[in-house]
Amino acid sequence: MIESKLLEQTLCGLFSDIEFTLQPTGLYDPLRYMISIGGKRIRPRLCLLTYSLYKDEFDSGVLNVATALEVFHSFTLIHDDIMDKAPIRRGLPTVYCKWNDNTAILSGDVMCIDAYRRMALAPSCCVAPVLALFSKTAAEVCEGQQYDMEFEDREFVSMDEYVNMIGLKTGVLIACAAKEGALVAGAPETDQQALYRYGYDLGLAFQIADDYLDTFGDAAVFGKAIGGDILCGKKTWLLTRAFEKATPEIHAELVRDLALPVDTPEQKETRINAVRDIYVSLGVDTDALSEIRRFSDMAIADLAPLGYRDGDSRLEALKAYADSLVGRRK
Repeated sequence: MIESKLLEQTLCGLFSDIEFTLQPTGLYDPLRYMISIGGKRIRPRLCLLTYSLYKDEFDSGVLNVATALEVFHSFTLIHDDIMDKAPIRRGLPTVYCKWNDNTAILSGDVMCIDAYRRMALAPSCCVAPVLALFSKTAAEVCEGQQYDMEFEDREFVSMDEYVNMIGLKTGVLIACAAKEGALVAGAPETDQQALYRYGYDLGLAFQIADDYLDTFGDAAVFGKAIGGDILCGKKTWLLTRAFEKATPEIHAELVRDLALPVDTPEQKETRINAVRDIYVSLGVDTDALSEIRRFSDMAIADLAPLGYRDGDSRLEALKAYADSLVGRRK
């Protein structure tokens, strides 16, 4: 197994030295910008981690796959920010705000293409299944985003519908990262599937944590404006749970608060505070924290087919990754 220190050094080098086409700068500068503003690199980190369970050193094949996962994720963020009208990403202006909508759309498109180019550089012995999994995952992410947008126009979304949506939008890409690393390493199919399930359940925990932090986090630490989901009417785990628990009177109050005007900073603050107060009164905030823990525990249970015993360095590495992901602050 590759030591965690080497994994971190390798991950850092991947994105400090990453190169994109130089011209035209108006197309490729946004790509460089998105990568430069950082992030936790959770998908490439997981890919390298699962690869490291089976190998003693990294080769260029898995490095290309890991890089492709982050490039693809960054592409989805560029387009998501346009759809969500989000002005801030990781504490800095989003691409469409720094440039414009058209540039963001086109740069996002070429970033997706770049991700496929890098993914195709996987080892020749496994490039077909690597691309097949990635293509399936990419389509599922788009399906999840479509459901997410459709939910904004519906007053009620069931929890089953919501969990299915975040499974597509968030869970499958993290699951893909976990399986791709094992696949490139030549791991047994049973191991690949166990790691995929681990990544998927961890992705659900991660998205619920993201929903929680959007309402109850610290903007300076979270890297995004707090309350953005409330302002744009996004269906989150918090809102879905609130509608589940609300009495008819509180339900009506919540609907009214979500329709409050948001034309000025003061009005935005009023809507955010009103909805957040209902969440707290219903105990939705503590429910969310419990659900994050539940999915995180499920992810660890998914690892049982790997046969790792307590204290095994491989199991401890996967547990540490899970803890760092759902206990995140940005």
